[in-house]
Amino acid sequence: MSIMKAEALAVSFDDKMVLKDLSLAIEEGKIISILGPNGSGKSTLLNVLSRNIKPNKGIVYLDGQNLAQLSGKRLAQQMAVLPQSPQAPSDLTVRDLVEFGRFPHQSWWRGKSEQDEACVSWALLQTGLTQMADRVVSTLSGGERQRVWIAMALAQKPEILLLDEPTTYLDICHQLEIMELLAAFNHEHKLTVVMVLHDINHAARYSDYVAVLQQGQIFTAGKPADVITEHTLREVFKVESEISFDSSGKPMVMIRGLTSINRRSRG
Repeated sequence: MSIMKAEALAVSFDDKMVLKDLSLAIEEGKIISILGPNGSGKSTLLNVLSRNIKPNKGIVYLDGQNLAQLSGKRLAQQMAVLPQSPQAPSDLTVRDLVEFGRFPHQSWWRGKSEQDEACVSWALLQTGLTQMADRVVSTLSGGERQRVWIAMALAQKPEILLLDEPTTYLDICHQLEIMELLAAFNHEHKLTVVMVLHDINHAARYSDYVAVLQQGQIFTAGKPADVITEHTLREVFKVESEISFDSSGKPMVMIRGLTSINRRSRG
């Protein structure tokens, strides 16, 4: 069952088409990764799905409802969004930031409820941040800060979580921590996760479904083993590769170098 559908999306900036007649169905309770080279439209697509950008054409549906017609409050109750490299005020504590996730469930005539407090405590516990709750966010490491942002999103109790390159600027250990955290929440709480990634092996390992963009259109989409192929990497990313498979059947990519045509064009 699809929790979100994008139909015939078109987006242009300054007469340049960024997305072209793009359609995508996102299955409920799955992890979906969006791959593609720089400029392929990945972040633009995520911004359309999160209603940060209005498409020139096309419709996005969330739970069967037109995304454009949902109130801001209702949308925030259903969807959490983490942009690339979000910034927090310098004096904000971990708990303070996570509490922002409860705003969509509050009203102007009352403050925090017991349920809000419980959701914040739960999000801190689930992300391993309980002991850091009173730390100032700006004093944390990059991996710790990213966990705080994810905790804020989880405190919203959304049905779907959208992330733009959640592992950017993190070392490999912290990258894996973030990916494992998202995978655990997907598995344990059936949270639908949609994320833009640059690391093809992360997408292959953790995704149920992968969509590969090229010049604003979907080049291929499906299960990682069907999508992440030597042909796709050659045609879309302009690299030669070798694909092997782990014990679970997930593809593992080793990049051998640029394609011969790409080498000549750069030479």
